[in-house]
Amino acid sequence: MQKTVVNSWNEWDPLKHVIVGRADNCHIPPEEPALDAKVPEDSDMRGQWGRRPQETIDRANELLDNFASMLEGRGIRVDRPTPIDHSLPATTPDFHTDSQFGCMPPRDVLLTVGSEMLEATMSYRCRWFEYLNYRPLMQQYFNEDPNFRHESAPKPRLTDADYHPDYLSEKIGVEKRLKWTAEKFFVTTEEEPLFDAADVLRFGRDLVVQHGFTTNLKGIEWLRRHFPDHRVHAVNFPGDPYPIHIDATFTPLRPGLILNNPQRRLPEDQREMFSANDWEIVDAAQPAHNAPPPLCYSSTWLSMNVLVLDPKTVCVEASEVYQMEQMDKLGMEVVPVELRDAYAFGGGLHCCTADVYREGGCEDYFPKQ
Repeated sequence: MQKTVVNSWNEWDPLKHVIVGRADNCHIPPEEPALDAKVPEDSDMRGQWGRRPQETIDRANELLDNFASMLEGRGIRVDRPTPIDHSLPATTPDFHTDSQFGCMPPRDVLLTVGSEMLEATMSYRCRWFEYLNYRPLMQQYFNEDPNFRHESAPKPRLTDADYHPDYLSEKIGVEKRLKWTAEKFFVTTEEEPLFDAADVLRFGRDLVVQHGFTTNLKGIEWLRRHFPDHRVHAVNFPGDPYPIHIDATFTPLRPGLILNNPQRRLPEDQREMFSANDWEIVDAAQPAHNAPPPLCYSSTWLSMNVLVLDPKTVCVEASEVYQMEQMDKLGMEVVPVELRDAYAFGGGLHCCTADVYREGGCEDYFPKQ
């Protein structure tokens, strides 16, 4: 059996070991403050909760298994989570919610920085215990890699004080949401540090973190203190009425090149670090679909939620013809991967993976700050 080494400093160095999620027993969670704000008013998710239909779980698992097999065929080691029973309620002294979520998107929970894997706080009550799906792997890595640091951010209480009640289900409208997003007024308050790992992008010595629905300023400050050798930068994207996770908005492909969602452009005042160091930020191609799949939280922009295997090779969802075409023009070898029928379980190709090992060390890609 291969011994584990945990090491990953960015989003593009050659990938050699990865976790791919599973769709087992995934649930649409009951309403709660963080979720109500995330579900668009015209979505078929509104008012629905419970176990997802078995045929959709089976289909999602088929696609995830095929993705894992393809990666293994390219010489990449793949590990999988051990699903807990997501039908059980999540109950603490501070809250109760009737079911949990799932373990398809490890990227949301686990942040790998160098030899450390950090369990995020999470900001949804239904996801409070989600880290347990990955604990068997964390224990294995701890036993096999003497340099591995398994860390867990402070578990938040997630009381009602963590959420703005005025974000709840009243008919707010997209126009007002966009105004709130521009003013950086989100569903989460600054009661305590909150962050999801999928709001963080790794650029060697620099961590770029989205301030939005799932990560607050206290969460970003916690990361700044936790990683004192890194420079931590807060970004936001005013064109996104539902700013959840950075990886369908801002996607680094290799040193010097980033895809940016053209509907959610990085504001001019936040581009300085990139332009000063000759990084190009290009508009991503349009999605191939006009709507997300049924019972899916995510936007059509999962088209740009890609997994970079190395600076010249990228996995793109197989139906996203425009995104594949753009990658080809940018000089990338494209590996088409069918995953659209699994989107509803937690996202795209970046979401459903978490790095364990990429070749390379911690570089400074932004010497001019």
